[in-house]
Amino acid sequence: MNAFKQLLSGNGRQFGMIFALGILVVLFQVLTGGKTLTSTNMINLFNGNSYILILAVGMVFVIIAGHIDLSVGSVAAFSGIVVAMAMRDWGLPWYAGIILGLLVGAAIGAWQGFWVAYVGIPAFIVTLAGMLIFRGANQWVGKSNTVPVPSEFQFIGAGYLPEGGPIPGYNNLTLLLGLILCAAVIYGEMRKRGRNAKLGTVNPPAWVPMVKIGLLCAVILYATYLFATGRPGTSFPISGIILGALVLFYGFVSNKTILGRHVYAVGGNRHAAELSGVQGKKVNFMVMMNMSILAALAGMIFVARSTASGPFDGTNWELDAIAAVFIGGAAVSGGVGTVVGSIVGGLVMAVLNNGLQLLGVGADTTSMIKGLVLLLAVALDVYNKTQGRPSVTGLLMRNFGGNKPAPAPAAVDATPEMPTGTKTVISTDA
Repeated sequence: MNAFKQLLSGNGRQFGMIFALGILVVLFQVLTGGKTLTSTNMINLFNGNSYILILAVGMVFVIIAGHIDLSVGSVAAFSGIVVAMAMRDWGLPWYAGIILGLLVGAAIGAWQGFWVAYVGIPAFIVTLAGMLIFRGANQWVGKSNTVPVPSEFQFIGAGYLPEGGPIPGYNNLTLLLGLILCAAVIYGEMRKRGRNAKLGTVNPPAWVPMVKIGLLCAVILYATYLFATGRPGTSFPISGIILGALVLFYGFVSNKTILGRHVYAVGGNRHAAELSGVQGKKVNFMVMMNMSILAALAGMIFVARSTASGPFDGTNWELDAIAAVFIGGAAVSGGVGTVVGSIVGGLVMAVLNNGLQLLGVGADTTSMIKGLVLLLAVALDVYNKTQGRPSVTGLLMRNFGGNKPAPAPAAVDATPEMPTGTKTVISTDA
C-alpha cells in the first residue's frame, strides 16, 4: 500500500477523476464495438471540445476565488460576431482580428470585474446581467445573421499540424510532439529526484518513478499514434496546441506565482487573506478579466471551426465549463481547484457525451445523465469533506470550511482579553 501511495505521489485520491476518465474510455470502447478509440473519433472529440476546455481553464480561477461566471457563453458569442464583422466589413487581417477579439474580452472583463471587485456586487448577479446584455448585443450587432470568416482565420479552430517528414503514413510533427511530451515527463521526474537529493529528502525506490514514467509515456504515445494516423489532412488540431500552451501557462501561474497563491488565499478565506496583505479587490478584478479574455478566445476558436459566427453561438457554454471545473475537483465554496483537474473534468464530460452519441442515446437522455454525473461528483466531494476526509478529486486543504475558528478572528477576539489594568491606562491617557 505504501508503494502504491508513492506511485501516486503520496495522494491517490487526487487521481480519482483520471481513473474515472480511463474507465469511461474503456467502457465506451467495449460498448461501441471499438468506435471510441479510433483516430477520427479522437480527433473530432478533441477538436470539438477544445473551446469548452479553454473556458474551464479560466473558470477554475473564478471558482477558486469564490465566484461564478454565467456570462462566458454570451461574451464568447459577442466577441466572435465583432471579430467576424470587423474582418468582413473593415478588411481586418486575421491576426488583427484575433487581437481585436482579445481586447473586446479584456474590456468586458474589466467592466464586470469593476462591479464585482470594487462595487461589491456578487459575481453571480453581475455575470447574470452580462449574460443577458452580451447575448442581446450579439444579436443586435449581427442582426441575428451568420457572418462568415476568412479561411486564414479558420486555421485556429479547424487547422491541424501540417504534413511532411521522413516517416510516411504518419503526421511527423504529431509524432515529434508526442516524443517531446515523453521527454518532458522523464526530465521532470529526474529533476524532481535530483532536487529531493539536494534537499536531503528521501526519494522513493527507483522502480516507482520508472513505473510512473512508463504508464504516462504509454498513454502519450498511444494518443500520439491515434492523432498521427488520422485520415490525410488531419492530425493534432491547432486548437489543441493553443489549449496545451494555456494549460502550461496557467498551471505555472497557479502553482509558482504570487498571484496564483493569492487567488487561493482569497477563495479560502478572504478576510484572513486581506489581513495578511493580499489585495483581494485586485485579485477578484484579475480573475474576472482573465475569464472574459479566455471566453473571447474560445469564441473565436469556435467561430473559426464553424467558419461563421451566428446568433446562437455560446448557448449553455457556461454550464459545460462550470460542470467541468466541479467534476475536476474544485470546491463549491472556493479556495480549491487545479487547472489540470478542470481539464480532466472537461474530458470526462466530453467522453461521456461522445460515447452516448456513438451508442445512439438521445440528447434528452444524454443531458439527464450528464446532470446526474455532475450532481454525484459534487455530492461525493461534499460528503467526504463533512466526514473529515480529503476530496476524492482534488488537493483539498485540511479543515477547510470546518468548525474550527480561523486564525484571524482568534487574533481579533484576543484583544478584549487584555489585562484590565492595561485598558485603564489607555482610558486615562485618552
